[in-house]
Amino acid sequence: MPRVKRGPAGRAKRKKLLERAEGFTGSARKLVKIAREYTNRADRYAFRDRRALKREMRYLWQVRINAACRLHNLSYSKFVSGLKKANVELDRKILADLAIKNPAHFAQLVEIARPQAA
Repeated sequence: MPRVKRGPAGRAKRKKLLERAEGFTGSARKLVKIAREYTNRADRYAFRDRRALKREMRYLWQVRINAACRLHNLSYSKFVSGLKKANVELDRKILADLAIKNPAHFAQLVEIARPQAA
């Protein structure tokens, strides 16, 4: 079987791969075989960490909401439970944002949730 070098298509594929490996150090950005390994690993980490980021952000929002609730002498769990019973449907991202940027509005939510939590 004759050897096929592929010409422009193969060069384009290698060039695309090396462009993805920009910013890597040493051989990982210069040699195609090693660059392929490193970009594959980078893709695996990116896939995993997109999901990890969602978990970390939800945890951060919960910590912020809890801190703001404690200023009003209410626990996080009672606050969230009270909001559910009062049919207030705000997600944790919005609640955390309110707690930081609009403490007065957050205080109103606490007053809505407090009677329901008791």
